[in-house]
Amino acid sequence: MYLISVEGGDGSGKGLATKIVAEILDKEFTFTSVEKTAEPRRDHPLGRLAIDSVKMQSLKPEGEAGLFAADRLDHSHGWILPRLKEGKAVVSERNIHSSLVYQGIVGKLGLERVAHMNSAALVPDLCIWVDCDPKIALKRIEGGTLRNLSDKKEYFETSKLQKEIREGYKNLLSGKLDMPTPFDMGALVGPILNETSESDFRKKLTTILKNFLHSKPLPINVKSNDVEIYHLRELLYSLDGQSTLENIGLKKIRNNKNWLNGEKPWKIIINAQKIHNKKLQESLQEENITFPRSILNHSISSICGTLSLMNSADISELRESLGPVRNVSYSHTRRIIRFLHHDMSWLIQTKTLLSGENPKSRLKDEYHPLGRLLLVIWPIRNEIKKWQRQNPKTHLRFCLPSIIKVNTNMESINSMILRLNTLGDGREKNKKITSEEDLIKWWNGN
Repeated sequence: MYLISVEGGDGSGKGLATKIVAEILDKEFTFTSVEKTAEPRRDHPLGRLAIDSVKMQSLKPEGEAGLFAADRLDHSHGWILPRLKEGKAVVSERNIHSSLVYQGIVGKLGLERVAHMNSAALVPDLCIWVDCDPKIALKRIEGGTLRNLSDKKEYFETSKLQKEIREGYKNLLSGKLDMPTPFDMGALVGPILNETSESDFRKKLTTILKNFLHSKPLPINVKSNDVEIYHLRELLYSLDGQSTLENIGLKKIRNNKNWLNGEKPWKIIINAQKIHNKKLQESLQEENITFPRSILNHSISSICGTLSLMNSADISELRESLGPVRNVSYSHTRRIIRFLHHDMSWLIQTKTLLSGENPKSRLKDEYHPLGRLLLVIWPIRNEIKKWQRQNPKTHLRFCLPSIIKVNTNMESINSMILRLNTLGDGREKNKKITSEEDLIKWWNGN
């Protein structure tokens, strides 16, 4: 879902940073997987052509830059993009900013010219700029195994060039020079100094990644909704093949059809809100608010919705199924599960021989419709909360028609329709939703 690039001069620690970033993403977040890559690609013909052109100095700067751009374009759309669409995170050691610095600034080809040659490539969602003193970089390259392992000679020859490269990164990534379009769209953090211990370096990178991902930025290269639909379909496919053995006998498998149980969608939300509001009021009286103020909160919607597509799951299994759009941190997932079980009584928890000490949580049958519904209305959760604040005395059944009427950006409504047609509309005779009129009829239970 996100493309994260690691940039900096030779010997700055990009390889180590790429490794650490991938480890943090894999441990802390719920991407399908985390893939590492690098540019130019040493194991691909286009990448080798680019590398050899520099090594042999066989081309003029523009021809050299063209080979790097060709490799990047093929890499972007043939390898990186398919992975982003599946909700994976891709960490790239070097990307477009390397070409902007090496060919555009140091090679004097010009930023706009290099950007134009790469304009069809993907844009990193986050660029992490790693830096260190050129003297330290020189020692790493000349005194260690770095040169032997990666043949850095084609990029690095003298301390003078190293200083030019560092200055190029500083001018471009500090904002002294304007980042050319379209590569000004992504977030940029740095310089992150890599001159002390690996532990200190890891702490800095962890903070950067948590700040970036907890802000829930919209991905640049793919649509969040497309990633989410892919994950929902994967979960539905998985549910169709599940059978869960708990204690003795088989646990009833979740039904993908008629999940509304004849209830009106707006009424399911009202009933759940009443239960939640009662608990919230008790908490306010005790001056001990320990849970979200709304059932439309991201974490409640994410966890209840995901559990509605699973028979049961422990914390680890649940987080593996959240995906990047519904991501909730491990510690917060534990808190919300505890709240849903102990305070709200919406979950059943069991321990089995297979699960060991980790209890498996299952959404109670009476709250299964709510879980599915929270997945369906996910794209308009914020609009619903806003409408409720502005219309506290108006019945919730008027909410969706009002949102549709005033919503100038229909992407969220279209996303909701797509979710309904993916998850099923929950009625006994499943009907395809094709219009806003169909959606309103469904909302009203018709």
